[in-house]
Amino acid sequence: MKVKIILALLCLFAATLSYSQEVIKPTKFGKGLLNIVGQDSTWTMKVGLRVQLLGTSTWEEGGQSEASFLARRARLKFDGYAYSPKLKYKIELGLSNRDLSGASEFTSNAPRYILDAQLKWNFYENFELWFGQGKLPGNRERVISSANLQQVDRSLLNSRFTIDRDFGFQLRHKLKLSKKIVMKEIFSLAQGEGRNITTGNLGGHMYTGRLELLPFGEFEGKGDYKGADLNREQTPKLAIGVSYDHNNNAVKTRSNQGSYMTTDTGFFETNINTLFIDAMFKYNGFSFMAEYSDRDADDPFAKNSDGSLTGDEVQVGKGLNLQSGFLLNNNWEVSGRYTNIKLDKNITGKNPENQYTLGLSKYIVGHNLKVQTDISHLEVKGGNNELMYRLQVELHF
Repeated sequence: MKVKIILALLCLFAATLSYSQEVIKPTKFGKGLLNIVGQDSTWTMKVGLRVQLLGTSTWEEGGQSEASFLARRARLKFDGYAYSPKLKYKIELGLSNRDLSGASEFTSNAPRYILDAQLKWNFYENFELWFGQGKLPGNRERVISSANLQQVDRSLLNSRFTIDRDFGFQLRHKLKLSKKIVMKEIFSLAQGEGRNITTGNLGGHMYTGRLELLPFGEFEGKGDYKGADLNREQTPKLAIGVSYDHNNNAVKTRSNQGSYMTTDTGFFETNINTLFIDAMFKYNGFSFMAEYSDRDADDPFAKNSDGSLTGDEVQVGKGLNLQSGFLLNNNWEVSGRYTNIKLDKNITGKNPENQYTLGLSKYIVGHNLKVQTDISHLEVKGGNNELMYRLQVELHF
């Protein structure tokens, strides 16, 4: 019954649009399913759809192996402006099982459909105020859309240290220091517990600052936040970024990510700080990205009221990720990645990890239609090593 109601509403919506609005068919594949403009031009909406289909095989040292196939990502995207081109919006909904995962009492035990829901107001010159749920200005690799990655998925550094999405405010500004040199500043105030939280704020708030410098000018097509040099930069381009995040009275093991640190009286709170330093370089089909992360906490061990340990601890440590690729004239790209993770063993009990990844990508229509494959070797000091092979197809309307 619910499905029929949804279909009926969609049909009614489409019929209404055909009479009262102008629906513009995109001229190119990858530019959206529909581009809708209000009759008085006071609003626009671009509708997009994307899917990632992934196959994975892993072999652990000792003989264990596993294979899996899944729709890694399936998403609906809406963006445009409302009332004025200075007031933009973005909505992204996740539909795959992986996108919806994480239901808990803190999300009303409901699937987490909403990825992004933001308003972006250009209120004065190069100043923008963002409000809503979206990616925080943390590590570069996380801010790069999963649709625009150079390899099948992000690195171990991202999975261990990212601050991902949250709800709050972001103030953004861009300044030209000279004819070429560009500086970008971002300040964010967020709730500090991740996306789709419905229980209110259990701990303190999260404060994030980011500073970026582009000494040789801006990248073509926002290429400083896209994998691979698909625009084949005609002159060298470099972006250097530094982010610092302070989560005051955090209640989760990875700042605003991870699991909640519960105690016999409620939740354990501690201040968690995360530093990110990153860079992106591109020139004539060659690309290189580097990231460094460092997380610490005032008190990493969650404790009950009597001082006994709960078994939860903050994932304190450091990470390094180096990634490079070269795009051939036929739009095949060979890429390589090295990732080193050193969580504090005295706190987390986890050994250092090194992962080596070799990737091969065919960009049929840029990032909108591509086939990617990679093979990774994970070395765990004192533990079981692992070999992983992945094959993925990306389709993005």
